[in-house]
Amino acid sequence: MDPSRPHSDLDSGQPFPEDPRSGSPVSRRAVLRGGAALGGAVALGGGTLGLAAPAFAGPAGFPSYQYFGMPFDKSKLRYNPSNELIFPCIKDTSGKLTGARARYYLYYAPHEAPGGICLAYCNSLSGPFTEYPNNPIVKNVWSPYYSVSHVSSPHVIWNDSTKRYHLYFHGENSATRMATSADGISWAYASRVLSTANIPGSTETSYARVFEHTITGKGNRYVMLFMVVTSGTRKIHYGWSNDLTNWSFSTTPLLRPEWINQVDISGPQLMRRNGTAYVIYHGNYGHMYITEVGNGFDKAVQLGHFFDPMSGPPDSGRVAAPSFVSDGDVQYMFYEAGQRLSASIAIAKAI
Repeated sequence: MDPSRPHSDLDSGQPFPEDPRSGSPVSRRAVLRGGAALGGAVALGGGTLGLAAPAFAGPAGFPSYQYFGMPFDKSKLRYNPSNELIFPCIKDTSGKLTGARARYYLYYAPHEAPGGICLAYCNSLSGPFTEYPNNPIVKNVWSPYYSVSHVSSPHVIWNDSTKRYHLYFHGENSATRMATSADGISWAYASRVLSTANIPGSTETSYARVFEHTITGKGNRYVMLFMVVTSGTRKIHYGWSNDLTNWSFSTTPLLRPEWINQVDISGPQLMRRNGTAYVIYHGNYGHMYITEVGNGFDKAVQLGHFFDPMSGPPDSGRVAAPSFVSDGDVQYMFYEAGQRLSASIAIAKAI
């Protein structure tokens, strides 16, 4: 760590010297040279239960988010085997499903064994969401395809060409699998789309999210962002596809934790503003961070904190795995709130 760089570079939410807003955008090469000099982050608690200090805004075009509430009471769920719920994925079914149970489908999962992909639904993003009565909709045993200790980290994307949803989930952590569905509830197993065999030296390839985005020069339609563990640390890698089924993967990380003075990073979400692309993700100190990666995934401009946890419940010093949705002009972020092994799903609202 460079002692001449104050810790407040990360914790104040102020732009780094490399922030394009300061007039000095940098390339990935420059970040590789200078990332280790970034100031250290500490787990800060801002605000009290039910009232968070406004989150620092990201680059121009991103709102600040504030804790709004919980989509459901975790203690009243029928299916909750480990009291830990992670990786929300919120989907608007409008214009996609006929006869949907509600406008919004919220996917989530326990993490510890046996896990299980779960669904809740509501016509309002404010909740309360109703638990699907037959959760989990995907289990850790799916004969004859697999039998694993747990399945978790659901991500769902609509395929407009086939008029089906694609679900990506992990189980074990060394593999990312895919299933498809016409109604978002009943799933047909498709394949294992990613494993440690695709990334030499890796021991985990999981927590994948998939988005429509063309990487300059790849000629693709979709990208996958996912967590990879190599040499005991968690990094973010990416892949690309034209059909959501057949994937190619970069063996070079897109984002490394040491660039923001973290040990581990995960839970990536791709966002676009101002004609460029950003990744929002969480670090092991409990905050969400934002990095501009560019449309060609050839940048790593560190922009500091995107969202900071409250010290009290439900965040208890940790926020992770954001999923974004809008109802008209009102923007919401569903996220994982709370410490590992006791996390819940929470909602933040743009202010």
